[in-house]
Amino acid sequence: MVKRNKKEDNLADKVKKGREKTRHHRQFYYSFLTIVLLICLVQMSISALLNVTKVIAYHKKILTLESKQIAAEARNAELKKDIKNCSTTAIMESIARNNLKMAGKDEVLVIVNKQQNQNEKKNNKYKKIGFKKQ
Repeated sequence: MVKRNKKEDNLADKVKKGREKTRHHRQFYYSFLTIVLLICLVQMSISALLNVTKVIAYHKKILTLESKQIAAEARNAELKKDIKNCSTTAIMESIARNNLKMAGKDEVLVIVNKQQNQNEKKNNKYKKIGFKKQ
């Protein structure tokens, strides 16, 4: 057996304590980095989920706008067809009276509103320009 003196024992203890200290610092550093990476991963997952929901919502809006566009184009085609069919002024006047609520120079226009029930009044209350209550 080799006998060590006190100085060698103190030096060996110091080296051993220094290694343990650096090992603890390294473990703390790795633990801290792991926590930071997990937080980043959670944040990225939440962002991806929100983006997917936005894409779905925008796709739904696009579909509704496309259907409204198709309906408007059909209405425009119908009106163009009516314009081509209107050869006399009498037909044009009847269209103006019926569709556009117009009157002639010496005429008085009287519009009779239908009585609305309570549900229709509530629906009209929430109507906005270009949007329907769903």
